[in-house]
Amino acid sequence: MYSIKEAFYSLQGEGAHAGRPALFCRFTGCNLWSGLEKTRSQSDCQFCDTDFIGTDGQNGGKFKTASQLRSHIDALWPSGHGYKYVVFTGGEPALQLDTSLIKEMKDHGYMIAIETNGTLALPDGIDWICVSPKTPKKLVITKGDELKLVYPQEQLDPEQFETLDFDNFYLQPMDQGHLSVDQIPLINTQEATLHYCLSHPRWRLSLQTHKMLNID
Repeated sequence: MYSIKEAFYSLQGEGAHAGRPALFCRFTGCNLWSGLEKTRSQSDCQFCDTDFIGTDGQNGGKFKTASQLRSHIDALWPSGHGYKYVVFTGGEPALQLDTSLIKEMKDHGYMIAIETNGTLALPDGIDWICVSPKTPKKLVITKGDELKLVYPQEQLDPEQFETLDFDNFYLQPMDQGHLSVDQIPLINTQEATLHYCLSHPRWRLSLQTHKMLNID
């Protein structure tokens, strides 16, 4: 059984594949936060701005088999066009993404990407692994295609990740729009991230262009 909060076709807005047409499949649930505001302050991750509770989002639902889910989201891809690219996200997609779904998507021509917090093991067969650390919790996934760190995080220093085996290192300014002053001191995160990248050239700047363009 797969529980999907939402699924939609759009442009990848951030990281190494920014600007690429992609099918996004957001799983419900996360191992670092319940998604409920009343538990945020006691959770491992306290700054998530994503709704991953339930199955009531755009094209959300529950699917008994990998084939049913693949058929559901595949219908969102432009008919007759190749270059199929799916991003499994969340919440934490590693809680639900399995070898059956990976095989099903690959059998129908998809390149498979995942954006994970890196604290859970991943099944084989994923083409693009993006790890986005959210807490000091030890990473299980220490190699991949892209490490994308939301910046700044009080307990995470970018330098601690530089020895990991990733092909690309990105810093992304924290979106503070959903936070109150008593949750985190509000700062100009874009300026802070820009200055860090300039002084630490191992890192590239990742901007959430989908928010700038007002698209999903």
